[in-house]
Amino acid sequence: MVWDIASIQMHQNKLFNRTRWRLALWYAGVMSFILSVSGLGVYEAIAHAHWVALDRELESVAGTLHDSIELKLNQPGRLEPIVEELLPNLCHRGDNCMTQPLSSSRHVLSAVNQGNYYVRFFDSSGQLIAIAGVHPEGLPEVLNKERWQTLEDGKGNVYHQISLSLHTRSNRDWGYFQVGRSLKDFNDYLNNVKWILKLGSPTTLILVGISSWWLAGLAMQPIYKSYRQIQQFTADAAHELRTPLAATQATVESARSMPQLDEKEVQDILDTIGRQNRRLNQLVADLLLLARLEQQAVPRRCQMSCLNDLVSDLVEEFAALALSKSVALTSLVQTHNPLNVVGDEEQLYRLVSNLIVNAIQYTPAEGQVTVVLDRNDHQALIQVRDTGIGIAPSEQTQIFDRFYRVNSDRSRGTGGSGLGLAIAKALVQAHQGSIQVLSESGKGSTFTIRLPLGVTSPESDRSSFQFKWLYRHLSKKKFRFKR
Repeated sequence: MVWDIASIQMHQNKLFNRTRWRLALWYAGVMSFILSVSGLGVYEAIAHAHWVALDRELESVAGTLHDSIELKLNQPGRLEPIVEELLPNLCHRGDNCMTQPLSSSRHVLSAVNQGNYYVRFFDSSGQLIAIAGVHPEGLPEVLNKERWQTLEDGKGNVYHQISLSLHTRSNRDWGYFQVGRSLKDFNDYLNNVKWILKLGSPTTLILVGISSWWLAGLAMQPIYKSYRQIQQFTADAAHELRTPLAATQATVESARSMPQLDEKEVQDILDTIGRQNRRLNQLVADLLLLARLEQQAVPRRCQMSCLNDLVSDLVEEFAALALSKSVALTSLVQTHNPLNVVGDEEQLYRLVSNLIVNAIQYTPAEGQVTVVLDRNDHQALIQVRDTGIGIAPSEQTQIFDRFYRVNSDRSRGTGGSGLGLAIAKALVQAHQGSIQVLSESGKGSTFTIRLPLGVTSPESDRSSFQFKWLYRHLSKKKFRFKR
């Protein structure tokens, strides 16, 4: 089944949208779970903190009441009149005083009269004697000696209380008393916290959903960009491979259509097929080299390499190419000492040669290409300057991409594969260096390579440089690493 481009694009969009929805739902689910657990933890922490504060408050009130009353008790089971001064609203069991208003006079235990506390007194046998403060209905009238208790009255109100023993001034057992308080304000506060969490949850979930969709989009952008780059790379590679294949096929078909071929025609056909085959081999080799460099799978034969020799060799080697293009190719070495770097000499040769060939190809006749060698701090600088067509600022960030060519000037008519600068960048990065371009349309370009210098002594540098110069000029052995 053959799909057109629109159908393929629609299918891809559905795939990425479906993946984005899945990511968003996963984000939202995980964040909702985390927020729910966090909300429950916050609620429990607030409840625990208030409960601890409530216990401390009850202990404080009960302790103050205990110390104040014990000093005034003389007989077991009997409340002295002075106790009623401390608790003006004290009501003895059997008295009809439940409905009397609380006294507004100030005393040492004014907290009891604030409407949420009560104090109950029991004799030694555990029978209720009197009560002060609020009068909860339905609480047991028989003493429970457990220190801390949480009780519920007949109306469903919840109280929290503490029980303590009392003694007379002569240290005889007097009985017991309980100090408690209503938990209505405490429960109301926790209910408000619950409602805040419940009402805030939908809003939070909506925000989490929107944020999840946005974050999923951000997460998908690099994947989508990488996928588009793979698509573009596949299309460009297919186009580059199709050109020599089509030329080869056309040559073969032309040869088949000829009834007879003389020796010269056969030779021309074989030359054409061989040329296209070499072009295919070079393109495949370049693609494999790029793939290995990006995976760091290309072993580097690290050795001390002299950049002076490398630049001199390259300028001499490409002099014929520059002459055929009517371009002046020169070198300018701005340092007296040889510059050595640690790296693979063949890869460095390929790196600089790609830049020189590009400069020659895109420099018009009577132009000039200059290879400059210099140093800056602990780096070696190699600059390839040309007076060619230049590169627009908007395209300078893309020239190191695979198969990228600037407008029609850098067209496939130049014969290159569009991989030279991509390989140059990969080789620079493999040597822990950097490459930059400064260019202006119509005025030329300058490519600058920075490589870390190798650490050697000046004497060994000079001796190595002299030996290599002598060996090179005596044997005339040069590197040959084709583009």
